[in-house]
Amino acid sequence: MKVINISIKAVTLATLIIFLGSCSLDRFPETEFSDQDFWNTENDLKFAANRLYQQLGGVQLDARADDNVNQTVNLTSNGAWSIPSTSGEWSDPYDMIFTANNILEKGGRASVADEVRNRYLAEARFFRAYAYFQLVQRYGDVPLVTATLDFDSEELEMPRTAKSEIATQIYEDLDFAKDWLPAFGALPTIDYGRVTKSSAQALKARVGLFLGTFGKYHGESGYEEHLQQAIEAALFVMNEGHVLFADYGRLFVNEGDGPANKENIFVKIYGESSSNLILGHNYSRDLENGRVAVTRNLIRQYLYEDGLPAYNEHNELKENRSSFYIQEGDEERYNSIFDHRDPRLSYTLFQAGEQAYKGPWIPTTTLGSRTGYATKKGFSAEDWQINSAGTTDKILIRYGEVLLTYAEAKYELDGEISDSDLNRTINALRSRVGMNVELTNAFVANHQLNMLEEIRRERTVELALEGFRYTDIIRWKLAEIVLTQHILGAKYNQTDWEGADVSNLNLNDDEVVVVEAASTRRFDTAKDYLYPVPLNEISLSGGNVTQNPNWK
Repeated sequence: MKVINISIKAVTLATLIIFLGSCSLDRFPETEFSDQDFWNTENDLKFAANRLYQQLGGVQLDARADDNVNQTVNLTSNGAWSIPSTSGEWSDPYDMIFTANNILEKGGRASVADEVRNRYLAEARFFRAYAYFQLVQRYGDVPLVTATLDFDSEELEMPRTAKSEIATQIYEDLDFAKDWLPAFGALPTIDYGRVTKSSAQALKARVGLFLGTFGKYHGESGYEEHLQQAIEAALFVMNEGHVLFADYGRLFVNEGDGPANKENIFVKIYGESSSNLILGHNYSRDLENGRVAVTRNLIRQYLYEDGLPAYNEHNELKENRSSFYIQEGDEERYNSIFDHRDPRLSYTLFQAGEQAYKGPWIPTTTLGSRTGYATKKGFSAEDWQINSAGTTDKILIRYGEVLLTYAEAKYELDGEISDSDLNRTINALRSRVGMNVELTNAFVANHQLNMLEEIRRERTVELALEGFRYTDIIRWKLAEIVLTQHILGAKYNQTDWEGADVSNLNLNDDEVVVVEAASTRRFDTAKDYLYPVPLNEISLSGGNVTQNPNWK
């Protein structure tokens, strides 16, 4: 790896610098610069800001909810979640905040035009907001640090700051970023991967939706303002010229990478190929090994081709369900679940006999997948070839999410949504995959559906396995309902499950695999809606940072 080393004090930037401009590492002299020598030029500001991109988390496997499982039981849902001594969930965002604060303090030294300086200060403020939002989602109130601290700074022992105050700072940072970052359409190709005005406002929309709906369903005041922020920010992005990538299935593999894809708003870049690699990931091999195994709980949320569901958002079978629904015990084939279904289901998991990881998929639970399903979404045969050298970029924010945010925030705030707004959001997403039945107010009324539930369903399906499900059921206050149910997998039948040892399968009366029984799953409403604060952080603060309620 080619690096530049900046030798400085504890309160300044000390890290590797990566040039993101052309998806390759640039070569810098392997010498040391003092902090005083560094903050002079636009390149200095750019190199400093590059550290923020490097600090972005990589491809993560999130099996905390009910949509997928890893190879082993997740401690969040089995009652074994305990208070950690330390945790990257807390420290990693603060590392990013430190980097951002350092740039904001030192960037003023550079002898550059104001618009150049402010562009990189805007990048720093975007990432500071990004990091604080991660903390707020997890912990609620956290210490608000807007300046670099030394090892003996009194502020190291500051108490937690109210979530509302942190939200104000997040919005201010993102508005500054919107004012000074380049527009999405004006970003040079060489700068692909750097944040834009769209990135700032799309993140603001995400923040507003989370805080607004969490507040609404958890009894917090002022949630309406957050929903309004979400609506306005989403509208800004919707007017910036983004378009949906034509092929939903290819969006999440190498064909979806690069500036030609106008749906991606914020990505973590990995590289162009194994020979031109910035970083590598192993996501496709993780899929092969069952580390993101789709559950029947998720599959139940997909509509049928008549636009009707079979299950509600509580995972309960509906009385007014689609006529295409087949009782699970009557599924004659593994592939019965795909019949007359939303096409996105076939983009999300492999059918039996379809070319998958090493050949045609044969249902099994012995290769790592505890559900018997093989996840397809995000699998790249190219990435799979070389261990730990996957180069498909990680999508962090995309336009499809923004459309869903707008629809949900609009309905949550107003209690209604127009067909016009449905057409430019949810129905646009359905049209992309050839789902021809539109969601309209008349359709909802005629079929005794719940509009909010259908908006949420669309989000669950469109964003499946993209890391949203857990925080969604947290903000909707559904975690206590859906996380304590059976986690189910595929239905066993001898014909499709060639060579499977049925004695190793835990089957219910419908011969459906029970991956985790409801009796083993827990969600404590008194404490589990927030993460426990790491014990070391409480100690380092001299006890001023307190533990979240009921964590002992």
